[in-house]
Amino acid sequence: MIRIAARLALLWVCLAVPAWAQTCRQTSHDGQSYAVCEVHAGDDLRLFLTDEAGATIGTFDRLRAMVAGQGKRVVMAMNAGMYHPDRRPVGLYLENGQIGGRLVTRPGPGNFGMQPNGVFCIARDGFAVIETLAYDRVRPECRYASQSGPMLVIDGRLHPRFLPDSSSRFIRNGVGVSADGQTAWLAISDRPVTFHEFARLFRDALGARDALYFDGRISRLYAPELGRDDFGFPMGPIVALIAPADDGQTTGNR
Repeated sequence: MIRIAARLALLWVCLAVPAWAQTCRQTSHDGQSYAVCEVHAGDDLRLFLTDEAGATIGTFDRLRAMVAGQGKRVVMAMNAGMYHPDRRPVGLYLENGQIGGRLVTRPGPGNFGMQPNGVFCIARDGFAVIETLAYDRVRPECRYASQSGPMLVIDGRLHPRFLPDSSSRFIRNGVGVSADGQTAWLAISDRPVTFHEFARLFRDALGARDALYFDGRISRLYAPELGRDDFGFPMGPIVALIAPADDGQTTGNR
Protein backbone atom coordinates (compact mmCIF):
# COMPACT_ATOMS: atom_id res chain seq x y z
CA MET A 1 0.00 0.00 0.00
CA ILE A 2 2.81 2.42 0.86
CA ARG A 3 4.51 1.72 -2.48
CA ILE A 4 1.25 2.27 -4.40
CA ALA A 5 0.59 5.51 -2.52
CA ALA A 6 4.09 6.75 -3.32
CA ARG A 7 3.61 6.03 -7.01
CA LEU A 8 0.25 7.82 -7.01
CA ALA A 9 1.83 10.81 -5.28
CA LEU A 10 4.62 10.93 -7.87
CA LEU A 11 2.08 10.70 -10.70
CA TRP A 12 0.10 13.58 -9.20
CA VAL A 13 3.22 15.75 -9.01
CA CYS A 14 4.11 15.01 -12.64
CA LEU A 15 0.61 15.86 -13.80
CA ALA A 16 0.50 19.01 -11.69
CA VAL A 17 3.67 20.46 -13.22
CA PRO A 18 2.77 22.05 -16.59
CA ALA A 19 5.01 21.78 -19.64
CA TRP A 20 5.76 25.52 -19.55
CA ALA A 21 7.67 25.04 -16.30
CA GLN A 22 10.40 23.28 -18.24
CA THR A 23 11.30 26.22 -20.48
CA CYS A 24 14.16 27.38 -18.23
CA ARG A 25 16.26 25.36 -15.84
CA GLN A 26 19.49 25.46 -13.88
CA THR A 27 22.26 23.16 -15.05
CA SER A 28 25.97 22.69 -14.45
CA HIS A 29 28.88 21.63 -16.62
CA ASP A 30 32.51 21.13 -15.63
CA GLY A 31 31.96 22.86 -12.31
CA GLN A 32 30.21 25.93 -13.74
CA SER A 33 26.55 26.83 -13.23
CA TYR A 34 24.24 28.10 -15.98
CA ALA A 35 20.62 29.02 -16.62
CA VAL A 36 19.38 27.40 -19.84
CA CYS A 37 16.07 28.05 -21.59
CA GLU A 38 14.98 25.54 -24.24
CA VAL A 39 12.73 26.65 -27.10
CA HIS A 40 11.25 24.51 -29.88
CA ALA A 41 10.21 25.11 -33.47
CA GLY A 42 6.66 26.42 -33.46
CA ASP A 43 7.14 28.36 -30.21
CA ASP A 44 6.64 32.12 -30.47
CA LEU A 45 10.28 33.23 -30.16
CA ARG A 46 10.93 36.77 -31.38
CA LEU A 47 13.47 39.57 -31.43
CA PHE A 48 12.57 43.02 -30.13
CA LEU A 49 14.33 46.38 -30.47
CA THR A 50 11.82 49.27 -30.65
CA ASP A 51 8.19 49.83 -29.72
CA GLU A 52 5.40 50.99 -32.02
CA ALA A 53 6.51 54.61 -31.60
CA GLY A 54 10.06 53.75 -32.65
CA ALA A 55 11.57 54.14 -29.16
CA THR A 56 14.11 51.56 -28.04
CA ILE A 57 12.51 49.09 -25.62
CA GLY A 58 15.73 48.56 -23.71
CA THR A 59 14.45 46.86 -20.55
CA PHE A 60 12.53 43.75 -19.57
CA ASP A 61 9.93 45.93 -17.77
CA ARG A 62 9.14 47.90 -20.93
CA LEU A 63 9.03 44.71 -23.00
CA ARG A 64 6.57 43.08 -20.61
CA ALA A 65 4.37 46.18 -20.60
CA MET A 66 4.34 46.35 -24.39
CA VAL A 67 3.55 42.66 -24.79
CA ALA A 68 0.85 42.81 -22.10
CA GLY A 69 -0.84 45.56 -24.11
CA GLN A 70 -1.11 43.04 -26.93
CA GLY A 71 -2.77 40.43 -24.69
CA LYS A 72 0.38 38.36 -24.32
CA ARG A 73 3.09 37.66 -21.74
CA VAL A 74 6.84 37.15 -21.74
CA VAL A 75 7.88 33.63 -20.75
CA MET A 76 11.60 34.41 -20.87
CA ALA A 77 13.88 37.05 -22.37
CA MET A 78 17.56 37.94 -22.66
CA ASN A 79 19.82 40.39 -24.47
CA ALA A 80 20.44 39.15 -28.01
CA GLY A 81 23.40 40.82 -29.65
CA MET A 82 25.87 43.67 -29.44
CA TYR A 83 24.90 47.28 -29.93
CA HIS A 84 26.22 50.82 -30.27
CA PRO A 85 25.95 53.41 -27.45
CA ASP A 86 22.57 54.51 -28.87
CA ARG A 87 21.54 50.80 -28.70
CA ARG A 88 21.43 50.30 -32.47
CA PRO A 89 22.55 46.77 -33.44
CA VAL A 90 26.20 46.49 -34.47
CA GLY A 91 25.47 44.12 -37.38
CA LEU A 92 22.55 42.49 -39.12
CA TYR A 93 19.20 42.78 -37.41
CA LEU A 94 15.87 41.57 -38.77
CA GLU A 95 12.58 41.97 -36.96
CA ASN A 96 9.56 40.34 -38.55
CA GLY A 97 11.34 40.50 -41.90
CA GLN A 98 12.21 44.21 -41.61
CA ILE A 99 15.90 45.17 -41.73
CA GLY A 100 17.14 47.20 -38.77
CA GLY A 101 20.87 46.69 -39.30
CA ARG A 102 23.13 45.57 -42.15
CA LEU A 103 25.30 42.45 -42.28
CA VAL A 104 28.96 43.13 -41.40
CA THR A 105 31.29 40.73 -43.24
CA ARG A 106 34.69 42.26 -42.55
CA PRO A 107 36.87 41.38 -39.52
CA GLY A 108 36.98 43.99 -36.80
CA PRO A 109 37.95 44.73 -33.22
CA GLY A 110 36.42 43.21 -30.13
CA ASN A 111 34.40 40.05 -29.74
CA PHE A 112 31.96 40.91 -32.53
CA GLY A 113 34.76 41.07 -35.09
CA MET A 114 36.50 37.88 -33.94
CA GLN A 115 35.77 35.83 -37.05
CA PRO A 116 34.17 33.49 -37.61
CA ASN A 117 31.20 35.32 -36.19
CA GLY A 118 27.63 34.53 -37.11
CA VAL A 119 23.89 35.11 -37.27
CA PHE A 120 21.08 33.67 -35.16
CA CYS A 121 18.12 33.07 -37.48
CA ILE A 122 14.53 32.43 -36.40
CA ALA A 123 12.65 31.00 -39.38
CA ARG A 124 9.05 29.86 -39.68
CA ASP A 125 10.04 26.21 -39.40
CA GLY A 126 12.95 26.32 -36.96
CA PHE A 127 16.21 27.96 -35.96
CA ALA A 128 19.76 28.27 -37.26
CA VAL A 129 23.10 29.68 -36.20
CA ILE A 130 24.99 30.44 -39.41
CA GLU A 131 28.55 31.69 -39.90
CA THR A 132 28.44 35.23 -41.33
CA LEU A 133 30.05 34.56 -44.72
CA ALA A 134 27.87 31.47 -45.21
CA TYR A 135 24.81 33.57 -44.36
CA ASP A 136 25.91 36.16 -46.93
CA ARG A 137 26.12 33.46 -49.61
CA VAL A 138 22.87 31.68 -48.80
CA ARG A 139 20.69 34.53 -47.50
CA PRO A 140 18.18 32.24 -45.75
CA GLU A 141 14.61 33.33 -45.15
CA CYS A 142 14.63 34.48 -41.52
CA ARG A 143 11.69 36.16 -39.84
CA TYR A 144 14.07 37.41 -37.15
CA ALA A 145 17.86 37.53 -37.16
CA SER A 146 20.64 38.97 -35.03
CA GLN A 147 24.33 39.03 -35.95
CA SER A 148 26.88 38.73 -33.18
CA GLY A 149 30.25 37.20 -32.48
CA PRO A 150 32.23 35.23 -32.09
CA MET A 151 30.76 31.88 -33.02
CA LEU A 152 31.09 29.54 -30.04
CA VAL A 153 30.59 26.26 -31.88
CA ILE A 154 30.98 25.82 -35.65
CA ASP A 155 29.74 22.52 -37.09
CA GLY A 156 30.55 20.73 -33.85
CA ARG A 157 33.96 22.36 -33.34
CA LEU A 158 34.93 25.09 -30.88
CA HIS A 159 36.05 28.46 -32.22
CA PRO A 160 39.75 28.04 -33.09
CA ARG A 161 40.83 31.07 -31.03
CA PHE A 162 39.40 29.83 -27.72
CA LEU A 163 42.08 28.83 -25.19
CA PRO A 164 41.47 26.16 -22.52
CA ASP A 165 43.69 28.04 -20.05
CA SER A 166 42.34 31.55 -20.74
CA SER A 167 42.11 33.91 -17.77
CA SER A 168 39.45 36.14 -19.38
CA ARG A 169 36.24 35.51 -17.46
CA PHE A 170 32.88 37.26 -17.72
CA ILE A 171 29.20 36.54 -17.23
CA ARG A 172 28.36 35.40 -20.77
CA ASN A 173 25.21 34.58 -22.71
CA GLY A 174 24.49 33.07 -26.11
CA VAL A 175 22.40 30.71 -28.19
CA GLY A 176 22.91 27.24 -29.60
CA VAL A 177 20.87 25.25 -32.10
CA SER A 178 20.37 21.51 -32.57
CA ALA A 179 21.54 19.76 -35.74
CA ASP A 180 17.96 19.48 -37.04
CA GLY A 181 17.17 23.13 -36.30
CA GLN A 182 14.17 22.23 -34.17
CA THR A 183 15.58 23.26 -30.79
CA ALA A 184 17.34 26.40 -29.61
CA TRP A 185 19.06 26.80 -26.24
CA LEU A 186 19.45 30.27 -24.77
CA ALA A 187 22.01 30.17 -21.96
CA ILE A 188 23.68 32.52 -19.50
CA SER A 189 26.42 31.74 -17.01
CA ASP A 190 25.74 32.31 -13.31
CA ARG A 191 29.37 33.23 -12.70
CA PRO A 192 32.19 34.55 -14.90
CA VAL A 193 33.39 31.88 -17.36
CA THR A 194 35.87 31.70 -20.25
CA PHE A 195 34.86 31.44 -23.88
CA HIS A 196 36.19 27.86 -23.89
CA GLU A 197 34.03 26.84 -20.92
CA PHE A 198 30.95 28.54 -22.32
CA ALA A 199 31.36 26.97 -25.76
CA ARG A 200 31.75 23.50 -24.25
CA LEU A 201 28.44 23.94 -22.42
CA PHE A 202 26.70 24.21 -25.79
CA ARG A 203 28.64 21.49 -27.57
CA ASP A 204 29.16 18.90 -24.85
CA ALA A 205 26.29 19.42 -22.40
CA LEU A 206 23.49 20.62 -24.68
CA GLY A 207 24.51 18.93 -27.94
CA ALA A 208 24.38 22.10 -30.04
CA ARG A 209 25.91 21.71 -33.49
CA ASP A 210 26.35 25.48 -33.82
CA ALA A 211 26.30 28.21 -31.19
CA LEU A 212 26.73 31.98 -31.11
CA TYR A 213 27.93 34.38 -28.44
CA PHE A 214 25.55 37.23 -27.65
CA ASP A 215 27.52 39.29 -25.12
CA GLY A 216 29.30 39.50 -21.80
CA ARG A 217 29.38 41.93 -18.87
CA ILE A 218 25.89 43.25 -19.65
CA SER A 219 24.34 39.76 -20.08
CA ARG A 220 20.92 39.54 -18.43
CA LEU A 221 18.01 37.11 -18.18
CA TYR A 222 14.32 37.40 -17.41
CA ALA A 223 13.02 33.98 -16.36
CA PRO A 224 10.22 34.01 -13.74
CA GLU A 225 10.45 30.22 -13.54
CA LEU A 226 13.90 30.71 -12.00
CA GLY A 227 13.06 33.86 -10.06
CA ARG A 228 15.24 35.88 -12.45
CA ASP A 229 14.58 39.48 -13.50
CA ASP A 230 18.10 40.81 -13.97
CA PHE A 231 18.53 44.57 -13.71
CA GLY A 232 20.99 46.81 -15.55
CA PHE A 233 21.50 49.54 -18.11
CA PRO A 234 19.13 49.59 -21.14
CA MET A 235 19.89 46.97 -23.79
CA GLY A 236 19.76 46.80 -27.57
CA PRO A 237 18.18 43.71 -29.20
CA ILE A 238 16.21 41.40 -26.92
CA VAL A 239 15.14 37.83 -27.69
CA ALA A 240 11.95 36.71 -25.96
CA LEU A 241 9.58 33.77 -25.86
CA ILE A 242 5.98 35.02 -26.00
CA ALA A 243 2.76 33.28 -24.94
CA PRO A 244 -0.92 34.25 -24.58
CA ALA A 245 -1.61 36.14 -21.36
CA ASP A 246 -4.75 34.10 -20.68
CA ASP A 247 -3.17 30.64 -20.76
CA GLY A 248 -3.59 30.22 -17.02
CA GLN A 249 0.04 30.81 -16.13
CA THR A 250 1.72 33.70 -14.35
CA THR A 251 4.74 35.83 -15.06
CA GLY A 252 5.46 36.33 -11.36
CA ASN A 253 8.43 34.75 -9.57
CA ARG A 254 8.02 31.26 -8.21
